[in-house]
Amino acid sequence: MSIPLVECVPNFSEGRRNEIILQLVKTVVGTPGVRLLDQHSDPDHNRTVLTFVGSPQAVETAAFAATAQAAQLIDLNQHVGQHPRIGATDVIPFIPLQGLTLADCVNLARHLGSRLGEELGLPVYLYEAAALRPGRANLEDIRRGEYEGLKDEIGTNPDRRPDFGPAHLGPAGATVVGARRPLVAYNVYLDTPDVEIAKRIARAVRGATGGLRNVKALGLLVEGRAQVSMNLTDHTQTSIARACEMVRREAAHWGTRMVRGEIVGLVPGAALLDAAAWYLQLEPFAAEQVIENRLGSTGEGNLAHAEQSFLQDLASGEPTPGGGSAAALAAAMAAALVSMVARLTAGRNKYAGVREDMLTMIREADALRAQMEQAVREDSLAFEQVLQARRLPSGNDQEQELALRSRREALLRAAQIPFEVCQHAFRLLELAGQAAEIGLPSAASDVGTAGFMASAALRSAGLNVRINLLDLPGDERADQMRHELEQIEAGSEAALKSLQSRILPRVNSRP
Repeated sequence: MSIPLVECVPNFSEGRRNEIILQLVKTVVGTPGVRLLDQHSDPDHNRTVLTFVGSPQAVETAAFAATAQAAQLIDLNQHVGQHPRIGATDVIPFIPLQGLTLADCVNLARHLGSRLGEELGLPVYLYEAAALRPGRANLEDIRRGEYEGLKDEIGTNPDRRPDFGPAHLGPAGATVVGARRPLVAYNVYLDTPDVEIAKRIARAVRGATGGLRNVKALGLLVEGRAQVSMNLTDHTQTSIARACEMVRREAAHWGTRMVRGEIVGLVPGAALLDAAAWYLQLEPFAAEQVIENRLGSTGEGNLAHAEQSFLQDLASGEPTPGGGSAAALAAAMAAALVSMVARLTAGRNKYAGVREDMLTMIREADALRAQMEQAVREDSLAFEQVLQARRLPSGNDQEQELALRSRREALLRAAQIPFEVCQHAFRLLELAGQAAEIGLPSAASDVGTAGFMASAALRSAGLNVRINLLDLPGDERADQMRHELEQIEAGSEAALKSLQSRILPRVNSRP
């Protein structure tokens, strides 16, 4: 049985005074059961990022102690740096690594946030998966206006009241605590000191302003050079290579060039493999072709244990994981089968005429599989948030309004995830039909299995969409989701019949 491990990556608003940075590091290292993996300090950002891992209890202990120490040592009224911030300990994300779910990290974040508010008197905001209020999932929204702006509004603007702790700021500011998936912190240095160019490039790259999905970006001045500072929140959807190339092209447009890049903190190995495969034009390519991965991660016990663990959780008396997670897993398996058939076909000289089509199919199916694997976890988390919203206090009018709004948003989120499973499962049905038409005939049973599993995932996820929308009568977003679901289900019937007409003759008789 795997030992539960959680990663914590607190960001402290101090990157210049080594004596303070050293004290923070010693606090973390001195916590029993915690292992410090990385320290990154930047004097221009005036910020230090520590990465450490351990059991949930040990990691929470270290994060609390370091936050308490930072509150004593760092005065935000005296702090100046390139990076936006609202607190001495600006942000504390928890990331599940082993034997834990994102929902476990949500609970950990909320427990630590409560302690920081009650025991240290710090205003605390919850973000990403741990967010309790609509509009607080994105860190940049919470940090808008930075320490100075929050100081003016925290006591007067209800939208800026903290989730825990007092509604006023002291010298240590506020702390944002949350739970999220691994991200890639990637910075690009330009051959110019003109920070306005970096800001223009950041605006072009940033997802929120029409750039790349899952990319957050800022233009800063660091070490005398303009820097495009990026967070890639889902490298499976937007790779480091894509972000790098877009920055490179935008830089050329503005008459400058990329000098170098850097990774802040740690990075998932898969993100670097994706970039290497892109630049080397390796098609097809799978992580299992890396010898260390083949030796270390495909042993007989690991995959079987993961599957067994999920099935045990599914069979337990707990409400999560449930039907929505099972539907997402079925869609992920359908995507894996489509990828398998496409790779088998692309590797045969006889099918050179459809190789490019198969390579395109591989890329899309692999991306869909990653999204569905994530949906397995997110469906459980979304339902946990529904339960949390139902437990919110509703004594006075303001609490009732907040509780009602939180429940509606939680139910919509709980419906949105299986709805996206329906959309992706429908696309997988279409891909299975394409594979049945131009793919390897001997893989007809695999293509058919992919199609039937995608159809089952779609229908099953649709049930979860509908039940979560029951308590939202008259809601325009809910009505629109129901209407689109009906259209998807109707289209899936025709797609499944078309697939059957192609594969059944192949599995019932030899040509």
